[in-house]
Amino acid sequence: MNRSPFYSLFAATALTALASASNVSAQAASSGAQEFDPRAFPGQVVEDVVVPVPSEVFSVLDKLGEPNWRQEIRTIDFQKTADRTKLSLMFGLVVAEGFVAVQAEDKEAVKDIGREVIDLATALGLIKSVRPHAQAILDAADKSDWSSIRREFDQTQKTVRDSMIQMKDNDLSQCVSMGGWLRGTASVTSVIAKSFSADRAELLNQPMLVEHFINSINKMSKDKKDHNNVADISKGLKTILAKMEGAVDGFTKDGVREIGKTCDSLLKDIQAAR
Repeated sequence: MNRSPFYSLFAATALTALASASNVSAQAASSGAQEFDPRAFPGQVVEDVVVPVPSEVFSVLDKLGEPNWRQEIRTIDFQKTADRTKLSLMFGLVVAEGFVAVQAEDKEAVKDIGREVIDLATALGLIKSVRPHAQAILDAADKSDWSSIRREFDQTQKTVRDSMIQMKDNDLSQCVSMGGWLRGTASVTSVIAKSFSADRAELLNQPMLVEHFINSINKMSKDKKDHNNVADISKGLKTILAKMEGAVDGFTKDGVREIGKTCDSLLKDIQAAR
């Protein structure tokens, strides 16, 4: 795969984050928290951009301490719709919620989310490819096999993205990623705000990834770009990007909360009927 200058810039940003993560690792070791290897910081390359795998980001945060993930689980409430753009955003949101439920080791929440995955995949016309993953999630939940559930959630998101790309629905594939990123970032900001440190907050420093999403929206077809939710996300991402670029000396607690508020507002709109 050809790696563009954009990839290199993002990689440099990621390395900066890793340097901060190294400091966190040392502090965690001295405080008795489980160590993690920042060189193994997770991510996958999607269209020349390193997109952190949500489940692994949560795993890294978990190793920095012991967040109360049960407090982070949210009720999923969305209106029935045939709007595929909204359904795609919701799918990403729901899968990310699954990661939170796994972190909390909440068996019933995982089952509920597994059933939501089936409903959304059916509405998107992708149930045939998603059903094996969804069933595996439900089966693993009965056994409290958390590592298998996490793996299946990762595979579910990948399967949906790959299926959409094969169907020439690249814009919807991006919507899946954005919905998941917004929910994951909302969770991360909530955890960090409750136990703030500058080093932890540095994990939010993802300006190149946010720019990637903004550019992806700009390249979407007019009907997707003008969709209410997508247009709002574009504005929200620009607000988040400004916060990230303005955090020259690191994030403040208020800055973390403001990013979280923006994500929460966008997630609320995705679940709304309009």
